[in-house]
Amino acid sequence: MQIGSVLNRRDLFRVAGVLASSALARSKNAWQIGCYTRPWDQFDYRVALDGIAEAGYQYAGLMTHKGKTRIVVSVETAPEEAAAIGEQVRKRGLIAASIYGGDFGAAKGMESGIAGLRRLIDNCAACRCPALMIGGTAKPELVAQYYKIVAECCDYGLAKGVAISVKPHGGSNATGPQCRKLIETVGHKNFRVWYDPGNIFHYSKGAVDPVEDVSSLNGLIAGMSIKDYKPPEGVMVTPGTGMVRFRELMVLARKGGFRAGPLIVECLYRGEGADLISEARKARRLLERLTAE
Repeated sequence: MQIGSVLNRRDLFRVAGVLASSALARSKNAWQIGCYTRPWDQFDYRVALDGIAEAGYQYAGLMTHKGKTRIVVSVETAPEEAAAIGEQVRKRGLIAASIYGGDFGAAKGMESGIAGLRRLIDNCAACRCPALMIGGTAKPELVAQYYKIVAECCDYGLAKGVAISVKPHGGSNATGPQCRKLIETVGHKNFRVWYDPGNIFHYSKGAVDPVEDVSSLNGLIAGMSIKDYKPPEGVMVTPGTGMVRFRELMVLARKGGFRAGPLIVECLYRGEGADLISEARKARRLLERLTAE
């Protein structure tokens, strides 16, 4: 499938339907405001879920934690374990909105990579999470194989009700134009971008402003990691306290077609004396203000 079909209205609505699962659709707000487990990743993911719920979020993103694997839901996670993790999310009144699955074995070859990515998709489905976010590869020699694997798994994800997206994460996917090129290369309606404004600054060492970058992805943004940036190369800050101009960013993202979907806080300030619950509430209130405008 070529980029023309990626961008046609019917396909965009289909992918939007995958992202807006029955659970997400219960929200009256077109935006799903949530928080990842990453700010609490010095603890077990259950502690993170407690904090996310206490901070007033409705949605949770599963990313890193202190466990047998650093990733909450990885290729090493059995489907029944992923289902149990999903139950822990729901026990706290939360809805799983995004999973970061980490490495899926692309470096081991096509067969291994496809099996690994399908395992991540299965785990998302078991967890009742409609969105799998991947980080790409920083190894130039692996780029072609990595995205061939993604292309081979897009239909599988669609059948399972799991949308796949790549975030700006350095290497060949450090900026919006690079991510667009990768989306066009895969050329499938079930592969889009999970935008990360903090990473746009971070991987360019502050040289590329996400406000100037985001419009390069018009029509392709499925969700957003809400992350800020302070030099030198710091993303462990509470959104709204760094260089990212979130108001201008959201205006441009809306103009480009991203008018509903997940907005999941990825990082918070957690320095000495920081109260993570308080920082998480600040980030939530910022997003509530921005989405109300």
